[in-house]
Amino acid sequence: MSQPAVWFVTGSQHLYGPAVLAQVAEDSQQIAAALSASNSIPMEVVFKPVITDADSVRKLVLDANGDPNCTGLIFWMHTFSPAKMWIGGLSQLHKPALHLHTQFNESLPFATIDMDFMNLNQAAHGDREAGHLHTRIGLKRKVVVGHWGQSKVQEAIGSWGRVALAWNDWQGAKFARFGDNMRMVSVTDGDKVSAEIQLGFTVDGFGVGDLVSEMAAVSPTEVAAKLEEYGDLYDLVPELQIGGARRSSLEDGARQEIAIQGFLDARGYKGFTTTFEDLHGLDQLPGFAAQRLMAKGYGFGAEGDWKTAALLRAFKQMESGLIPGTSFMEDYTYHMVEGEECVLGAHMLEICPTIAMGKPKLEIHPLGIGGKADPIRLVFEARPGPATNTTLIDLGDRFRFMVNSVTAIAPPPMPHLPVARALWEVKPNFADGLACWILGGGAHHTAYSYNVSVEMVEDFAMMCGCDCLVIDEETTRKSFQRRL
Repeated sequence: MSQPAVWFVTGSQHLYGPAVLAQVAEDSQQIAAALSASNSIPMEVVFKPVITDADSVRKLVLDANGDPNCTGLIFWMHTFSPAKMWIGGLSQLHKPALHLHTQFNESLPFATIDMDFMNLNQAAHGDREAGHLHTRIGLKRKVVVGHWGQSKVQEAIGSWGRVALAWNDWQGAKFARFGDNMRMVSVTDGDKVSAEIQLGFTVDGFGVGDLVSEMAAVSPTEVAAKLEEYGDLYDLVPELQIGGARRSSLEDGARQEIAIQGFLDARGYKGFTTTFEDLHGLDQLPGFAAQRLMAKGYGFGAEGDWKTAALLRAFKQMESGLIPGTSFMEDYTYHMVEGEECVLGAHMLEICPTIAMGKPKLEIHPLGIGGKADPIRLVFEARPGPATNTTLIDLGDRFRFMVNSVTAIAPPPMPHLPVARALWEVKPNFADGLACWILGGGAHHTAYSYNVSVEMVEDFAMMCGCDCLVIDEETTRKSFQRRL
C-alpha cells in the first residue's frame, strides 16, 4: 500500500443544531490529527466528515471498500447518533473496524458543567447505542476504551492498525508453491479454495523447473553483488570465502535467492513454499534463499506449507516499522529435565535471521535428506525475550488460529548443531501448554515473533472470521478443554 490510512469517522445527528455539529467536527479533527501524529500508530489517521444520516453512512462505506489505501475505519459517537441509520452502510462494510469509546475531554468541568456540555459530550451512551447495533448486525470490530490522548489508548489503536495492515495485505495476495507439500503429511495440506474465499489470498503451484529456468538467467554480475553483500552481513566460514574450496556453493545459493525473488516479484507473489522432496534440477535445497527472503518480508513455509507462508507474510506486515523479529519456526525437540523444561525450535535450514542474537554465521554442512549437495545456511541463536508462537490450521469445516505465549531464553552452547535455533519456555507451563496445543490441533510449523502479541493474533483471527485458541499464563488444561 503506497499510503496506508485509517479513516476516523464520527457519528452525530441534526437534533442538536449546527453549532454543536460544527464543534463535533472541530473536536474530531483534533483527535484524528493527534492520532495521526502518534508514534504508536503506523499509518495516517484521516478525518472524515461527521455522519448525521443513513445516506452518508452508505457513501462512506462504499468509498472505504473501494479505496485500496484505506486499511480500516475508527468509529466514535461524539454525541448520540441513532444507530438505525448506520445499518444499511455497516452491513456492507468489508474493511476492518475499531470502535473507539472515548470522549473529547479527559476530565469533567464539575464546577461549570451544564446541559449544553452534556449534549455535546455524550459518547458514554452514544457509543452504547452504536455498540448494540454493531453486535446485532454481527459487525466484527475491535473495541478500545480510554481517552484518545493517553499513550495506552494510542498503543492499542496502533496494535490494531498493524493487524489491519496485514489483513488488507492478504486480500488479493498470491503465494507460490514450488512443488507440492511433503508427501503423506496432513497439517501442511488444506483447502486452498476455502482459504481464498474466507481469508482473501490465493495459492498457486509451479514446477521446480520454472525456478531452474529463472536461475539460468541470473547474470554473473548479479551473483557478484550478492556475494559482496553476504560478506558484509555475515561471518563466512573459510570454505565459502573468496578462494575457498566451496565458494561455488555460495554462488549457487546467490543464484537461488536472485531467481526466487525475481520470480515472485515479476508475478506479484508475496511468499512461497519449497519442499525437500521436490528439488529436481536444483543442486541444493534453497534454505539460505528462504532465510534471506524472509528477512526482506516475504512469507515462507517449508514442505509446501502454504498456510504458514501466508501467516508469516501477515506477521511481517504487522511488524512494519519495528525492529524485525519474526520467523518461520518448527517445534523440533524438547529438554525435559524437571524444572528446566523447554522447547528447542529449529528447522533443517529455514529460520529467519531477523530473530538472531548477534551476527549470523554463513556455513555449509551436509543435509541427510533431499539427496542433493550440501546446502549453505545461516547459523545463529535466537535472542531471548517474550515471544509468541502461532499456527494457522485447516480443520476441514473451518480455519483456526492458535497462539502460545512463550519466553525465549539464552541457549547453552550447541557446537555440533549446524542450524539456526531458538530455545523457549512454554506458558502456562511445559505440560499444560503442550497438552493444550495438541488438543487444539496445533501444527508443528509456526510463525514465531517477538513483535506480534497474543492480542494481535486474536484481532487478526476476528478480522478473518476464524476462531482463535490462546495458550498463555492464564490457561488451564480444564478451561482449554471446555473452550474446545
